Amino acid sequence: MIQHPLKIGYVLSGGGARGFAHLGVLQFLEELNIRPYAISGTSSGAIVGALYAAGKTPREILCLMKKKKLFGLSSLRWKRHSFFSMHILRKLLTNVIERDNFDSLVIKLFVTATDINEGKAVTFSKGDLFEPVIASASIPVLFEPVIIGNRTLIDGGIMNNFPVEPLEGICDLIIGSHVNKIESDKGNKLHLSKLKLLERSFYLSIANAVYEKKDKCQVFIESPLGNFDMYDVKKAAMIFNIGYKAAAESKEKILALFTDRKNSILA
Repeated sequence: MIQHPLKIGYVLSGGGARGFAHLGVLQFLEELNIRPYAISGTSSGAIVGALYAAGKTPREILCLMKKKKLFGLSSLRWKRHSFFSMHILRKLLTNVIERDNFDSLVIKLFVTATDINEGKAVTFSKGDLFEPVIASASIPVLFEPVIIGNRTLIDGGIMNNFPVEPLEGICDLIIGSHVNKIESDKGNKLHLSKLKLLERSFYLSIANAVYEKKDKCQVFIESPLGNFDMYDVKKAAMIFNIGYKAAAESKEKILALFTDRKNSILA
């Protein structure tokens, strides 16, 4: 694939199994012959970003993650102290990525996690790779916090579910993929399970912070996934296709970015 002379950055939000939509977005962008200079991701976006930055194609990643049932509840292994294990994610990263180091990646990667002690987002882009990615996806209560140095880390989406900041100043264009669109039932009573209620409450609480940053992206792609929950791994292919379609709907805007700069290699 040809590297575009413009430095393009991708922002990939968190969202559990809805993160399969990022793969559909990446697939569409690949078909436009667009390759990023850098990726910034959190939670499921960090996982997708790491595998893509390691050289795997979107469809290869889809197959790997479906096979491992990465976001499925059935994949959880109970540990002591009321936490589940991240053994499947750790094994996936170890088997797929040759070296446990950011420098081994073919695309620059930024991974965001949350420092639970300091109450702030922390970004990793150098040194060991696997533990920051695991920390970024460690949903509180479900997964044990990850210790890196003197930091106790949990899911990056808690403090920053759309980490565009690392790309500012180093990228000419930023394309964002957000998979947690808050959809209204237009006054109808919502019938939510306790888990779905907890999930919706969380994404409502962080929605404003995400939308305040969307204008930092030249293209903001938001896949309509309100009917899917963060554990819908069995619907991975469907979610992938929704992401692909959402990206396709932004095709003209994407192409215009390159045409306007007279640097297009897409014609």
